Amino acid sequence: RKPDDWGSLRAWAWGAARALDYFESIPSIDSGRVGIEGVSRYGKAALVTLAFEPRFAVGLIGSSGEGGVSPYRRNFGEMVENLTGGGEYHWMAGNFLKYGTAESTFGSMNAGDLPVDSHSLIALAAPRATFISYGVPERGDALWLDQQGSYMATVAASEVFDLVGVGGIGTGEQYRTASPPPVNTGLLNGRLAWRQHDGGHTDAPNWKYFIPWANRELGITPGLTSSGARMEPPDVPFPRTDRNSHLAHEALLAKKTAGIIDVYFVGDSITRRWGALDYPELLAHWNESFHGWNAADFAWGGDRTQNMLWRIANGELRGVNPKVIVIQAGTNNVGREAGGPEKVAAITAGIAALLDACHAQAPGARLILTGIFPRSDAAVVGEIAAINRNLSELARQRGVSFIDITGPLAGRDGLLRQKMSSDGLHLSAAGYQVWADALVPLLTETLGPPASVDRAPPATGNPAVQLPQG
Repeated sequence: RKPDDWGSLRAWAWGAARALDYFESIPSIDSGRVGIEGVSRYGKAALVTLAFEPRFAVGLIGSSGEGGVSPYRRNFGEMVENLTGGGEYHWMAGNFLKYGTAESTFGSMNAGDLPVDSHSLIALAAPRATFISYGVPERGDALWLDQQGSYMATVAASEVFDLVGVGGIGTGEQYRTASPPPVNTGLLNGRLAWRQHDGGHTDAPNWKYFIPWANRELGITPGLTSSGARMEPPDVPFPRTDRNSHLAHEALLAKKTAGIIDVYFVGDSITRRWGALDYPELLAHWNESFHGWNAADFAWGGDRTQNMLWRIANGELRGVNPKVIVIQAGTNNVGREAGGPEKVAAITAGIAALLDACHAQAPGARLILTGIFPRSDAAVVGEIAAINRNLSELARQRGVSFIDITGPLAGRDGLLRQKMSSDGLHLSAAGYQVWADALVPLLTETLGPPASVDRAPPATGNPAVQLPQG
C-alpha cells in the first residue's frame, strides 16, 4: 500500500456503503433509517463507517477499544504501538504507522504526536444517533479495551453533539476528570449514548436498551411500519418485504416438490439453522437425527407467527401432505414490544392460528407443537413461561402433541444454559440433541423406526441466505 491508501477499517466502511447503495434500490427498505453495528474490530469499523458515510442514520459501537472509541493519547491498555505492530498494522492507513516508530528519518513518534484522537472520530458521527457500548473485564471485556478512557472520549465528543443541537450524554463533565456511571446505568437522553453492561465482549445485553433509544431518535413508533401503518397482529398472515425472504419463499415452494416429505418443520431461524446448508455441523446433526423419515425443514430466519401464516397461506405447505408437522414459533414475537397478559394472549392466538392453518392444509398430519425455547434474557423468562402454559392447554384442547423442553435447556433461573446455545437464543448442537430426544419417540410412534421408511433422498437444505434475527 501507499502511505495514504486505506486500511481494513476504511475498506470495510466502503463495503458497508456499497450495501447501503443496494438498500436504496429497494422500495420496501427505508434507506434513510439504516444503521450499522459492530463489536471489537467491527466496532472500530462501524464507527469509521459513521464518520465517513453520512447516509447511515444510527450506530451501535460495541467494545471497540483502540482504533475505535478508546483514546490514543491515554497511556493505558492497548497502545498505538499495538495497532502499528505486525498483527494489526493493516487496520490503518500506512501514514498511521509513523506514530509508533522508535527510529526513522524523522526521528521517533508516539501517540502524543497525533493531531487528532478518538473523540474526533466520534464527533464526526454527529448529528446522527451513536450508541457507545462496553461490557466489564470480569466477564471478558478485557481491561485493555479501556472502558474508562472510552467514556472520557465520549464525554469529549459530547460537546459536538450539544453544539449541533441534538444532545450529548448530558453529564456536563470535563473529559479529563470524567468517570463512567455505575455498570448497567445508561446515559440515553441524547443523540450520543453510553451504556456499560455487566456482560463480556459483546453488545448483546445492550440491544434491549439500544432499540427503544434508536426508535426514539429515528422517530419510529414500535408496532408501526416505516409508512406509519399498524403492524399486523400475531394471528393475521403478514408478508415479509425484504428481498431475502422473497427469494427464500420461492426456494421453499420449489423445495416442496423435490421429494417425499413425511415430516415437515415450520419455524424461525432456530429451526432453519438445524437443516440449513450454511450450518454444515448442524445439518449433519439434522441428517443423523431424521434421515430415513424424509424430514424437510421449511423454516425461515426472523419470522414471526404472522409471517409463517403468510408463507403457509401462499403455498409452502399446499399439496405436501406430510404425516407429521413440527411447529416451532413465537420467539420473534416475544420481547419486541411492551406488553402483559394481552400480549401473551395475542402470541398464543398467533400460534393457535398456525395450528389451524397447518391442519387445514394437511388434515391427516399429526401436529407436534414445540414450546417457546428459553433465552439468556431474564426480561422475557416470565413471558415465555406464561405463553408455554397457554400452549400446553391449547394442545390438550386440540389433541395436539406438545413438547416443552425448558427443563433440560434452562437453569433454575429459567435462562438458557450456555452449553445449550451458540448466542443466548439459537441452539447449539447439544441443544438440538435435547430437542431431537423429545421428537424421536413421537416420530417413531407415528412413522415407525427409520429403517421401516422408504429412504428417499432428503429434500434440499434451506437456502443459504442468513438473516440477523431470530
